[in-house]
Amino acid sequence: MQLKLKNGLKKPNPMSVETLDKPAPAARRLTHRETMWIVAGVLLPVFMASFDQSMVATTLPTIGREFGSTGQLSWVVTAYLLTSTAATPLYGKISDTRGRRSTMLVGIIIFIVGAAASALAPNMTMLILARGLQGIGGAGLVAQAMTVLGDIAPPKERAKYYTYFSIIYTTAGGVGPVVGGYFAQHLHWSLVFWVSVPMGIVSFALTSSLLRKLPRYEKYHRLDVIAALLIVAASSTLMLVMNTGGKTWPWLSAEILSFSAASAILWMLFFLRLLQAPEPLIPLGILRNPIVRCAIVANSFGWSAVIGLNIYLPLYLQTVMGKTPSESGLHLMVLMVTVNASALIGAQVAARMEHYKLYPMVTLVLCIACISWLAVRVDSISMLEFELVLALAGIGFGPVAPVSSVALQNAVVMHQLGTAISVMSFARSLFAAVLVAALGAVVLHAVGGEVMGGAASTLAADKDAATAAFRTLFWMTAGCFVIAFLGLLLMEERPLLTSNDARMG
Repeated sequence: MQLKLKNGLKKPNPMSVETLDKPAPAARRLTHRETMWIVAGVLLPVFMASFDQSMVATTLPTIGREFGSTGQLSWVVTAYLLTSTAATPLYGKISDTRGRRSTMLVGIIIFIVGAAASALAPNMTMLILARGLQGIGGAGLVAQAMTVLGDIAPPKERAKYYTYFSIIYTTAGGVGPVVGGYFAQHLHWSLVFWVSVPMGIVSFALTSSLLRKLPRYEKYHRLDVIAALLIVAASSTLMLVMNTGGKTWPWLSAEILSFSAASAILWMLFFLRLLQAPEPLIPLGILRNPIVRCAIVANSFGWSAVIGLNIYLPLYLQTVMGKTPSESGLHLMVLMVTVNASALIGAQVAARMEHYKLYPMVTLVLCIACISWLAVRVDSISMLEFELVLALAGIGFGPVAPVSSVALQNAVVMHQLGTAISVMSFARSLFAAVLVAALGAVVLHAVGGEVMGGAASTLAADKDAATAAFRTLFWMTAGCFVIAFLGLLLMEERPLLTSNDARMG
């Protein structure tokens, strides 16, 4: 039995059980032209989010000099990560209730306001607060765009649209540092924030117009405010520990230990709330689904390892291989290029294979072998060999991302799609923060410096100690890829559906 609300949405009977066996009446199928216009409507917000994050890092030294506060620079990045990670699950839940279009529009507005406030910030404290506000808006852009993709295309057809998202996101990430560096060197650092304002206005107009024909799958969901506050507080505190431990404060300092204890208590309270709430913030059916759990493990551990490599490999090239910062950046381009190219191919292969897990499992074995080879040859590898190993590692990991994402989306009912995708994004961000902090604890002490925004801040290192530290780092990242492989191996290979109607609960 369901109760009809004034807004037309149906309030679920708490005694009812979600099922995929009794689909609701089919929604009108979009034409290819309509589908492409909807895709176009969310591509600019995706570009805007990726572009902003990649631009800001290159302007940090300039910002620090202007405000005379280099000690707080890492908080310009950390504030955005804290709020965007914490807010991600909320956007998923709200979009499952109020619809993707209105949720994304709210995210765009907050992002624009945060960008303008960042550009106008008179000091470092106000800039950090403004970046935190911008992160709240940014949390609703990429994850919501992927949810829209799930609304318009069934899992079997999703690969061809995933290609557009990947190209836009990767292009923005590659162009951002170049544009940000130019603004900081030749114009003014505030332009890296001002440029988001006109892009955001255009994004708002396009999203408002083009997403009107988006199929509506939302149902009434009560937002558990207590759980929302708990997860925001718990994740923010954990991210704070991961981003400041060993940098702002020593790992065993009173500050880090206090924040760690607070985070542990908040997480326990959050999970207790999930068990007791009449309608949990994250539906327990999603967490109990073994396909969802395995997909999150494969996606999160794999991406965390890639992010860790992307952050610390420049330091390896400079301290162990003797390369300059600009040379190390050029040598690392091959990793992200091959990861994204391989992801596109993997998405296409998955759409055409009945046993779609086989291809990413085989390629992931190649990735594990390559990173293990780096660990063995850490102090004797040639640059040509290094480039080849990185290229093969990128090719090996690429297919894991689209296959794990599609498998998760294939396993949940449509009115919980936004929540499921946001949970995966949230887990990926948390796992990445934990791994980056763990790798930093291994490496940064050995090389005598810290990494800020993905760049090495010092070359004062004992080469033998650095070599041993990076050997450990490579074994740790190889271990993360092994866990990702186990997630794929244990994930049930449910046939990809050819229609979203079969997933309407």
